[in-house]
Amino acid sequence: MTMHDAHYPHLEPWRIGIRGRCPRCGEGRLFDGFLKLAPKCEVCGLNYSFADPADGPAFFVICFACVPSVLFAVWAQVTFEPSMWFHAFVSVPIILATCIPPLRPLKGWLVASQFYYKAAEGRLARPGE
Repeated sequence: MTMHDAHYPHLEPWRIGIRGRCPRCGEGRLFDGFLKLAPKCEVCGLNYSFADPADGPAFFVICFACVPSVLFAVWAQVTFEPSMWFHAFVSVPIILATCIPPLRPLKGWLVASQFYYKAAEGRLARPGE
């Protein structure tokens, strides 16, 4: 924690991240669009260039939302052999409803966790550092 960060409250990453708030002050917006990060916090000025959640949000959504939704569609098809209209009006909306909404809170949580734990790109340490 830098001296500048010492003036800000201790914020839990999951509480701040899922609300899409700045991981340092908890007040500013984290996002500038649905999934696009803002360049910096408009309240405390924290530069969000440190944040790189990469494919983390998509991975969690695929594992915990997409797979069960698709398994439901496959189960319904194998068990009841419904028409394609069933999938168009039931399966596809279920998949979309379970996969798209969690992306933003998960990305916010991952960015807030990167700030909280001071995650950075790995580097080689020289002897004596």
